[in-house]
Amino acid sequence: MFVSGIIGGMRKHFAALATFVALCAVSPAFAAPPVGDAASPLPPLAFTDRTLPNGLRVLASENHQTPTVAIYVFYKVGSKDDPPGRSGFAHLFEHLMFKSTKNMASEQLDRLTEDVGGANNAYTADDVTVYHETVPSNHLERLLWAEAERMSNLTVDEKNFKSERAVVQEEFRQSYAANPYGDLYLQTTIQGFTKHPYKRPGIGNLAELQAATVTDVKAFHKTYYRPDNAVLVVVGDFDPAQLKMWADRYFGAVAKPRGAIPRVTAVEPPRTAQRHVAVTAPDVPLPAFSATYLTPGVADADTPALDVLASVLGEGESSRLYRALVYDKQIASEVSVESNGNTEAGLFTVLVTAASGEKLPDLETAAFAEMDKLREEEITAKELEKAKVSLVGGIVRARETVDGTANFLGVAAVLLGDPSRINTELARVNAVTAADVLRVAKKYLSPMNRVIVSYTAKTATVPVAKPDVKKVKP
Repeated sequence: MFVSGIIGGMRKHFAALATFVALCAVSPAFAAPPVGDAASPLPPLAFTDRTLPNGLRVLASENHQTPTVAIYVFYKVGSKDDPPGRSGFAHLFEHLMFKSTKNMASEQLDRLTEDVGGANNAYTADDVTVYHETVPSNHLERLLWAEAERMSNLTVDEKNFKSERAVVQEEFRQSYAANPYGDLYLQTTIQGFTKHPYKRPGIGNLAELQAATVTDVKAFHKTYYRPDNAVLVVVGDFDPAQLKMWADRYFGAVAKPRGAIPRVTAVEPPRTAQRHVAVTAPDVPLPAFSATYLTPGVADADTPALDVLASVLGEGESSRLYRALVYDKQIASEVSVESNGNTEAGLFTVLVTAASGEKLPDLETAAFAEMDKLREEEITAKELEKAKVSLVGGIVRARETVDGTANFLGVAAVLLGDPSRINTELARVNAVTAADVLRVAKKYLSPMNRVIVSYTAKTATVPVAKPDVKKVKP
């Protein structure tokens, strides 16, 4: 779900299952607000929005409930911007940003945050790379300096490059190569798009990572890590005049590079026929399949209804697919569903693992039959309410901290295109009706808009010994 992406994206290392299982859970102690109307359980977030002469956009929101402050820097570069033949590059670069700069030693950012009771992290997505810290508010100035320092003075040398490349390669081995379902996750992304670079998995692959050079890294930093390609978000306990002075002092001193920033221009064409791809891999415990449906960009008006649809279909043990396939028919062991939106196109993804002894074609048939029901009649009022409680609860819980609020504000500005949407997303979710869910199910869950990746164990081949035939002269 898009909402879960907002509240679950804060991670330094790439998560293998993030595409499928980033579904947010509502705390049992959470008292859900009414979902029958568009009233928001949260007061509107007040924030300032200004742009420095070098192009850096600064969003700031005061919150003095705790003496802490969150600093987020959103760079408008993600895995879709990986250079040709260098998949995984944006994610690799995320790691390099934690190394040394002209005026900071390697890993010094940890000392500036963890040693004062704070934390730092980062995450790479298809459209953005985000770096963030949460610290006691009296350390705000030094963190602003540190972020401006690594924006403008990152040390990119052979030693740092090779050490972090090795780390990313090991992540790939652990999350994908050693994961019995790793190839399924990768192929679901690869097969999900035909033209758009969203088809390149953010983790990349070992061969292309190995082919990368330190020259590539320097060019990438110069091209994308610039103030006019970034948004600084500060939320928490700060003095506005001080923040303005420090932002101008440290970030304002970063020169704006000349030249246009390269942008992806590829457009993913509509799907016109169902496609079925068979993938085999060794040591697959149980057969599984994924089904993806092409959806619009995350800012589209259909996104809230798609989020509700995903929740009804596959969130929790009371969801349609789990109840039908795992409980009733007992032909599946696991089910997950996610509506994953990027800025330019998204994928509604269904992932189902078979139960022991079950045949994959039978499982696919049963799953699609259950999904077809959502295209024929409206969901129940109870299902609609449950989905809204989960989605609204996720947003409210994210907004309870300065860290979650800063992330949400940056996502609204960069991915949704308007920071003020932080104040309207709850109303958008609450406005979804059963008729809306039926409409998007009919529109997007069509077999003609479906790509299926079936995943089974590779059959072991035993070489047959050739008879020792000796030629005899006549």
